[in-house]
Amino acid sequence: MQCMEVWGGSQLTTRGVELGGLDTWVYSKPYGQSEYGGDVYYASSCATGRISRLLLADVSGHGHSVAATAAELRTLMRRFVNRLDQTEFVRLLNQQFVALSRNGTFATAIVTTFFAPTRRLIVCNAGHPRPLLYRSAQRHWDLLGHVELPGPFVRSAPSNLPLGILDGSKYEQFDVQLEGGDCLVSYTDALIESRDADGEMLGEDGLLGLTRLLPDVAPEKLIDTLLVEIARRFPGNLSEDDVTVMVMRANGREAHYSLAEKAEAFARFAGSLIRSVNPSAERAPFPDANLANIGGAIIPALGRRWRASGATKL
Repeated sequence: MQCMEVWGGSQLTTRGVELGGLDTWVYSKPYGQSEYGGDVYYASSCATGRISRLLLADVSGHGHSVAATAAELRTLMRRFVNRLDQTEFVRLLNQQFVALSRNGTFATAIVTTFFAPTRRLIVCNAGHPRPLLYRSAQRHWDLLGHVELPGPFVRSAPSNLPLGILDGSKYEQFDVQLEGGDCLVSYTDALIESRDADGEMLGEDGLLGLTRLLPDVAPEKLIDTLLVEIARRFPGNLSEDDVTVMVMRANGREAHYSLAEKAEAFARFAGSLIRSVNPSAERAPFPDANLANIGGAIIPALGRRWRASGATKL
């Protein structure tokens, strides 16, 4: 993907995209013959190519109503494309769905932000099935979920609810170090609601067990291999709902962009800044004012010192 670009939607797709430090593949198929489904997927790359954000949401409803919601999410993705901290982005995502909840619209979601200089991935789970994490060095799959803090702990407000349920919901984050070859697989509930050979619902644990039985496959073939294995387990699997899978792999490479690509990204930012003078236009995608984001674009060592505030380290 180019710098300052947002890609995605809620329509049928099978596509791979290369981001700063990440290779990503997305498969999404709406239910039946629908043009648009209830699963929404987005990827964005910041103006310097160091910040990649990926969103996978399962929105209640189908068709054109979800397509309209997806368009609004794209606008929010563009606004925060240059932000390293995703906290406000998730908060406004929730507020957006709270406003839609009077129409019965809510969503579960996985929001991730990858910062290439540190290879750290920040993960926020809003009531969504837990992603699968593959550690290349150990050749081992596991579920990525919340780690409870030690000792007595009282929450001031409900946390990690689906988006749109409660305006004041808090959303916790995980801070995960990705080494070269590590993969994170996010998916929607069609996978865990599928059944195994004896008719029992897979659930998260069943999906994990099935994934651990897969042969070693190249990451770009992982989605196909996983879906074929699920589909053959029981008649009707993956045919009763939207199906979306997103695979991201840390490639261990630094993002390099030509002078022309950097100039084009600056032109996009300048254009959005000029358009934002109009009060009815989208807000300009300003970066957050911290040393890692702004200073790190000039002095790389500053970027490598970044750690997400408030995130639990895994």
